[in-house]
Amino acid sequence: MPSNPTTMTAAVWDAADTLSVRDLPLPQVPPGWALVRVLYNGICGTDLAIVHGAHPRAAAGLVPGHEIVGTVVAPGHGGPDAGTTVVVEPLISCGDCRACRDGATHVCRDLQLYGIDAPGGLAEYVALPPAVLHRLPDGVDPRVGALVEPLAVAVHAVSTARVGAGDVVAVAGGGPIGVLTALVARHAGAARVIVSEPSAWRRGVLEDLGLTVVPGDRTLTDVVLEHTGGEGADITFDAAGHPAVTPELTAATRVLGSVVVVGVHKAPAPVDLRAVCFKELSVRGVRVYTRADVVRAIELVAADALGLDRVPVQVFPLAEVSAAVAAAADGGAALKVLVTPAGDGA
Repeated sequence: MPSNPTTMTAAVWDAADTLSVRDLPLPQVPPGWALVRVLYNGICGTDLAIVHGAHPRAAAGLVPGHEIVGTVVAPGHGGPDAGTTVVVEPLISCGDCRACRDGATHVCRDLQLYGIDAPGGLAEYVALPPAVLHRLPDGVDPRVGALVEPLAVAVHAVSTARVGAGDVVAVAGGGPIGVLTALVARHAGAARVIVSEPSAWRRGVLEDLGLTVVPGDRTLTDVVLEHTGGEGADITFDAAGHPAVTPELTAATRVLGSVVVVGVHKAPAPVDLRAVCFKELSVRGVRVYTRADVVRAIELVAADALGLDRVPVQVFPLAEVSAAVAAAADGGAALKVLVTPAGDGA
């Protein structure tokens, strides 16, 4: 337990562009739940939307953060023992809607998340039900463990798309989700993974990871057609969630190919439905991940199957959470930004 068992330091979102670090009461732990000491919490686009006041569900007074890795301090009923390093699966499902009854709890009609609808990981401690805690295997750097939650998104996208041996895969968007999707697709057997990204710095990261990168003066479609004899990609992933890429999704994909939308669009975007008809494309959306996807992401991390230690990461102490948010929004120095309540950052 902490030296002071009554309070903890946390980042609190109070209003648009207002994030403060202050002392809060230590979380009340419901019966059967666990108390987790947070080691690292990743900053993602959802957190940026919350900070800017653009997330429809976030309420003032929220402790954000859902990409959590930590250590169990007080174990919950049937959960990991005290001292276990765990990754958090932050989904909160209702259990009653059609999707939940059918076993698709990740697309619950009223899906919520810790860090959006309940207190999250930008704090020293968080109380969680033991069912959402996954043991991180021994020897895995917790900073890499902090990538498990976004990696599970990529695993779900690639699994849903059924990427297989020899496929040509196109990815629009080279942010964290785009990079992870590209790496998982390559590991799944894709013969070539082609990624477009407007940031020159991120393009350099993609090249260092051995991916085929679209030059800044060319389009994803141009490069995909060049590498496929004019046919197009077997599967195209939208990891950008931006209307600028939607014309490319159908243009870059071959006849009878698949388009998988991973990035969350902020508003309706134009899509060439005529191309969907003429090419008989399959268009599929994906949302978060299943429990099996989280387990698979942990397996990939434990096996060092993707070389995630090569992904540039920047770590900030909790006291500098506003600087961490700014760095994540800028995206020019690290592909992933982590906040650590447990140390000074590095």
